[in-house]
Amino acid sequence: MTAFDQLSEPIRKYIRDKKWDSLRPIQEAAIQRIIPTDNNYILISRTASGKTEAAFLPILSKVNFKEAGVKVLYISPLIALINDQFLRVESLCEYLDVTVTKWHGEASKGAKDKLIKAPEGIVLITPESLEAMFANKPYNIHHLFSHLEYIVIDEIHSFLGSDRGTHLQSLLNRLQRVNVKKFSIVGLSATVSDANQYAELKDFLGDQGCTKIIRDTTPKPINVIFKYFSGAGNELPLPLLKDLYARTRDSKVLIFPNERGKVEEVAVKLKQISERVGGHKNYFSHHSSVDREVREYVEFFAKNSTLENFCISCTSTLELGIDIGNVDEVVQIDATHSIASLIQRVGRSGRREGKASNLFLYATGKWSLLQSLACWLLYKEHYIEPISVNKKPYDVLVHQLLSIVKGTSGISLPRLLREIAANKTFSNVKGEEIEDVIIHLTNIEFLEKLGNELIIGIEGEKVVNTKDFYTLFETAVFFKVSGNGMKIGELPLSPQIRKGENIYLSAKIWSIIDIDYKTKKIEVVPAIDGKKPMFLGDAADTAYKIREKMLEIITSREEYDFLDKTGYEIIEILRKDFSVFDINDSTTERALLNSNENITFYSFTSSAVNRTLRFILDRQGIENMLNDHESSFEIENCTASEFVAVLKNIEQSSDINAMLMKLLEDRPGIIDFSKWGKYLPLKYQAELLKEKYFDFESCYTYLRKLKIRENNSH
Repeated sequence: MTAFDQLSEPIRKYIRDKKWDSLRPIQEAAIQRIIPTDNNYILISRTASGKTEAAFLPILSKVNFKEAGVKVLYISPLIALINDQFLRVESLCEYLDVTVTKWHGEASKGAKDKLIKAPEGIVLITPESLEAMFANKPYNIHHLFSHLEYIVIDEIHSFLGSDRGTHLQSLLNRLQRVNVKKFSIVGLSATVSDANQYAELKDFLGDQGCTKIIRDTTPKPINVIFKYFSGAGNELPLPLLKDLYARTRDSKVLIFPNERGKVEEVAVKLKQISERVGGHKNYFSHHSSVDREVREYVEFFAKNSTLENFCISCTSTLELGIDIGNVDEVVQIDATHSIASLIQRVGRSGRREGKASNLFLYATGKWSLLQSLACWLLYKEHYIEPISVNKKPYDVLVHQLLSIVKGTSGISLPRLLREIAANKTFSNVKGEEIEDVIIHLTNIEFLEKLGNELIIGIEGEKVVNTKDFYTLFETAVFFKVSGNGMKIGELPLSPQIRKGENIYLSAKIWSIIDIDYKTKKIEVVPAIDGKKPMFLGDAADTAYKIREKMLEIITSREEYDFLDKTGYEIIEILRKDFSVFDINDSTTERALLNSNENITFYSFTSSAVNRTLRFILDRQGIENMLNDHESSFEIENCTASEFVAVLKNIEQSSDINAMLMKLLEDRPGIIDFSKWGKYLPLKYQAELLKEKYFDFESCYTYLRKLKIRENNSH
């Protein structure tokens, strides 16, 4: 029986009406496995290969929507993705007369009320909206979601290895507890290209044995060009912008700069160049600070502009699967921090069958060029960063304890402990550790004992009764930006934002004329003073393998035909600089530059190991300055031989926790990477630091294998 024949008649009619020539490979495979079994499945296939339909065609053919209750829950990391997928799923469901409801902060209240009156069909939701329901209206969870048969998780890779992912795991466990029978999960991903990650994916869904991977390995041709333009200071070099304009003016293009400030700079400056030479006007910026209506207009314009070209400068908001139609080219300005991110971005172009993806990689600094090159070569080797899963997520535990107590409006300690013990997310956290955390939350008045029950305490009320409670990630304080009564977007409050400053927003330059801290509003006018706008930067961690590949490139003689002449010259300069170290093995050997008073150690290791090494060197009394961008340490007041001796004699310390607790007392802000970590007892904060900020195990392994190569050693 063919995959098409296994589908229900209404779904077959949908396919015929759409005039599809055939099913895509991932759809064929998914239909033939999902319909006859109740396993969990992860569907892995490149962007725009029909993954959404691969999940929904068989699910809609299989599920009986005439029975009571919501039958399918679709969980997405982005509200914009829900709005986008809603139209696709709704058009499928029209053939079955199945209701589809969006449930998030921006969705229609009327549609939600209707669903509560008569729970049915399919609901599209974010983890945070699900959390809000658990905390505020737990009876709605029972009422709506106790008869689920399928949960579809879109862009599942975006949850892996993050607090948000751990939070989602906990929510899935809690949903299963209220469900009358076991539901199946289908996860969708474009970037899990490494078989080593399959185990982590299966663990994420909580059932190794019943979770199967379906992967479409159809190769996609990619044309890549590297361009190098030397940049100085914050602004992008004008020759780069002119070259970028010339290359992209006759195409539909997405541009991914590495920082949000640069996103606006690119949109504004390309638009200015286009205006000067009489080109098209369709230059936009797209990121979370741009007003929602403006963002939606940009997405709509791109999707429907079959004849007009456009250029959207964007952040990772357009990295995930929002459908903006066919894109001819993707541009990356300066290195991505992760290969997973590069895979997503490359996949945005050449979406038509038989079309190649086109990627332009621009670099403005030698280290950025080197990192771009390393990421690209690893991408071609099908490498993807390992996922680091926190086996003891104490910070997520804090949040979920508060959520359960709030949702129950009072719960006995034994019952609360049972709730957590039944949640597989916390299976590695011991019972006494959970009690420790509960006692601490009571001591800091986040919880309060009332008779035999725990309720939310005075301090806890301040936290749980805000919108910010539902998220596991730290959300910046955003100020609404408007000019002349028009909404323009939002900006995170930062020390740079003050009256008289110029800012980039929504592909224009504005001048700040007023800031109202009480109402969180910024009033602006179009800038005419020519003053340079500010940049709002950000940083991200880089994996060990990328750094190792960077060293391999500059200690090899390999030539790359996709590098332009200037880029190749820059790589040759780096090779010449590093040739004095005589490095033959990029897995163990590292460079120590000894020049007069200065010593520079090039560690070429992950950001987490660099942080750990800095911490260890600080404890050893070695003055050091870490530049993680270059993976280098400036060493002061220490000779090369003394430094080498220190590195060789670093031993695994037995009192790491004590050292970390001291660090937390001296620098309490260091735990800020974890939104809920600061409410833990100090010893558990130390555990979080060890697990998520530092990487002692990898650092000690690195030091054991390390062979130093000095420039003056003969």
